[in-house]
Amino acid sequence: METYTAMRHFADSWGLLGMTFFFLGVVLFNFRPGAKKAAAQASAIPLKED
Repeated sequence: METYTAMRHFADSWGLLGMTFFFLGVVLFNFRPGAKKAAAQASAIPLKED
């Protein structure tokens, strides 16, 4: 039970903080100025004929 308590405490504190920073990083990465062209190409993939 000691390991479970330690892992639970870590997940509640530093794990949440780490996931928040990861989420913000992904959002900022997708809204950077050079991402528009890559996003447009990726959105057209299902519509392309093989």
